[in-house]
Amino acid sequence: MKEELLSVGIDIGTSTTQLIFSKLTVENTASNFSVPRISIVDKEIVYRSKVYFTPLISATEINGEEIKEIVESEYKKANIDKDDIQTGAVIITGETARKENANDVLHALSGFAGDFVVATAGPDLESIISGKGAGAHIYSKEHSTTVVNIDVGGGTSNLSLFKRGEVVDTGCLDIGGRLIKVDVVSKEITYISPKIETIIKDKNLNIRVGIKITKDNINPIVDIMKDIIVESIGLKEKSELFDFLVTNKSISLDEDIKNVSFSGGVADYVYYDGSIDDYFKYGDIGILLGQAIKNCEELRNINVIKPLETIRATVVGAGSHTTEVSGSTITYTNDAFPIKNLPILKLSMDEESGNSKELSESIKTKLNWFKLENDLQKIAIAINGQKNPSFEKVTEYAKGIVDGMSEIVEKKLPFIVIVENDMAKVLGQSIYALLNYKTDIVCIDSIKVENGDYIDIGKPIADGKVLPVVIKTLVFN
Repeated sequence: MKEELLSVGIDIGTSTTQLIFSKLTVENTASNFSVPRISIVDKEIVYRSKVYFTPLISATEINGEEIKEIVESEYKKANIDKDDIQTGAVIITGETARKENANDVLHALSGFAGDFVVATAGPDLESIISGKGAGAHIYSKEHSTTVVNIDVGGGTSNLSLFKRGEVVDTGCLDIGGRLIKVDVVSKEITYISPKIETIIKDKNLNIRVGIKITKDNINPIVDIMKDIIVESIGLKEKSELFDFLVTNKSISLDEDIKNVSFSGGVADYVYYDGSIDDYFKYGDIGILLGQAIKNCEELRNINVIKPLETIRATVVGAGSHTTEVSGSTITYTNDAFPIKNLPILKLSMDEESGNSKELSESIKTKLNWFKLENDLQKIAIAINGQKNPSFEKVTEYAKGIVDGMSEIVEKKLPFIVIVENDMAKVLGQSIYALLNYKTDIVCIDSIKVENGDYIDIGKPIADGKVLPVVIKTLVFN
């Protein structure tokens, strides 16, 4: 049985806003004798909107009305009715996520994307989404290697490090093409971001709002941005400005980085070989930044790969639903279902193989991915688990998870653990005991999820023995 779903992705970034409509084909891929597993077997992009500059009312406010008009007009051009959409994602990223009314805008748009998947993406989640959208995870898995994808947008550059297909670290830099804006006709500078302004003052550069921009007068700033990007992947010694231009954190350089790819609007000019007649035609310094990265000496020392998507890497191919069930060996201590749109925090095999202290540290570190303005969102922890674990191993897992999720317990957020192998009943009971039977938990198994997925857990069925689960994978391929 095959079924087609229509899906939308809406991305509202620092500099650009765009939509994609995709047709997803889903079918039951399990054999006749096993539990149904509905999977996406095909994805086709049926319509790409043009790329719009994100409309702003002021430096701190998105123009929600104008965004809504853009979305409505693109639905008309695509000849798609919003009732035809079964699934989708609206995502606000980069500098735009920090705008005062970001949530109001999401609210205004939520009707356009079915059950939309993600609201404002913090820098870590945005790094994962853009890295996967660019296809870095596929390259790293197919070549069994490390890849850093750097998504250079208008306001920020998001780094995601993949090792053999798994996300191992993320980072973000306050570097982007629209941190200096230019009048397209007069070529006068109209805006300089506060951090860049500080650097200009410190370096005594003759750059200010109102003067005419030229390649020569702006190159010193572009070179600083390019150097910080190169420093972030360990190709150059870190300068005194590095920490100043880190948004929240950079990637750790413990892994030997073999490959780098660039996505985002600026990336089109990292891979561009033609002649350029007007470096400021987009009203910013994005073209110059892209060319500076392209011509940078240090990048000769690493394999630069071309991504599957550049400017559209973050336009999420929208939420695609794969329904599964978790049954027979599950633990849940209250009926607080349905639970919707929980992002997945997946531990790698390496992180799971340590003792309870190491497991706890890994969870605490990764929880920071899900903080927006230092506020922890609801999440679900996912582990691979083991097929026939000893009692000692189950206890080790339980201790590590309980300690690692202490902030979740303190904030009274849902305590949800998803296990791939069949051990949720014994693990759930051990966790519940360690929590002195005072915190409600959900522990389910036989469910495979990845970082970047979202999960819905429905009301129990079959006399409470089975929980229906919908995994929303952000579709990248």
